[in-house]
Amino acid sequence: MRRPVPLQSIDPLLLMAIAFVAAALLALVLTPLVRRIAQRYGIIDRPNQRRVNVVPVPRAGGVAVALAFLAVAVVFVAINDRAPVVRLPTSIGQGELIALLAGGAAAAAIGALDDYFQLRARWQLVGQIVLAMVAVVLGVEVGSLNNPLGGVIDLAGALGFVISVLWIVGMINSINFIDGLDGLSSGIGLVAAITLGVISQAGLAGGASQPFVAILCFALAGALAGFLRWNFHPASIFTGTSGVMFLGYALAVLSILGTAKVAVALLVLGIPIIDTFWIIVRRLLSGRSPFTPDRGHIHHRLLDLGLTHTQSVLLIYAICVALAVLSLGLSGTGQLYAFVGIVVIFGLVLFVLTQRSLVAEELSADSYVNGNGGEKTGDG
Repeated sequence: MRRPVPLQSIDPLLLMAIAFVAAALLALVLTPLVRRIAQRYGIIDRPNQRRVNVVPVPRAGGVAVALAFLAVAVVFVAINDRAPVVRLPTSIGQGELIALLAGGAAAAAIGALDDYFQLRARWQLVGQIVLAMVAVVLGVEVGSLNNPLGGVIDLAGALGFVISVLWIVGMINSINFIDGLDGLSSGIGLVAAITLGVISQAGLAGGASQPFVAILCFALAGALAGFLRWNFHPASIFTGTSGVMFLGYALAVLSILGTAKVAVALLVLGIPIIDTFWIIVRRLLSGRSPFTPDRGHIHHRLLDLGLTHTQSVLLIYAICVALAVLSLGLSGTGQLYAFVGIVVIFGLVLFVLTQRSLVAEELSADSYVNGNGGEKTGDG
């Protein structure tokens, strides 16, 4: 009988690479299968005045991402449980693993129901809140935050519960709101997952190295990379609500479980989070529901300014990569200061883009030139 593989006998970097490649290959193969199923059952995004897709495109591609990640993650967790190759962090127990894996599957399933039945936003929100509450009950909780003035803010008890639920729900909706161009949300998620994995492995956020979490982050990144082959412009399948729900939930939970914590995730995912914040503020100030869809997002403004679909996506990718690099070199307090600064700067930029976009629309109307209504807006 073979003896179990001793702890730390396999290089975690090799395991991270294996997890990435395995998940990428699975997503690469599964996505066309999911696309055919979506076409068969009429799970299609059809063009309208808010979207920029000019032809019907299947959605629910997030199911392929979820399946690829969960398959690799479950196999890794099972093997590591029987023959430990990386140390399981003391902060992660059975409850947290159930929250990540079963909760991720539930998030994708709820999203898939919306892809098929087109549920109202309120029912999606109810599902998100229930998912988040169950995850926190199982142990996925933000226990503390770095205080910009120094020290640490303890979030024990009810406050920690509320903050954790808001974090998970907020992350899901941030991914949802940025999910407006081909490959945008999946590419941003890819950058975020890799960054969270690197920080967890290297222990750059002030904590100990957590290769266990890093491997899971790279499995998620691999699943997104394989899916991006089919989702980048011109996309043959959209992530759909299944992808939004799963990706937002997985990133939220992994950011809590890993050493990266919330500060890094705030910075790395600064674009979708801040875009969501300003969009909600603008909608509330105009007397509308924060969930009312429109063309006021940063990616819509870039299109209105004349950037092509691909140029807009690549520009936002570049900003996310820059923020990811910034997060690698800053401490927890520095990350929070940087995030606050980005909120202000991004708000000013979005205001300027909005004004220029409105001027462009007025000039276009005066000269009777057709607008961008027939272009492709992509996911969601």
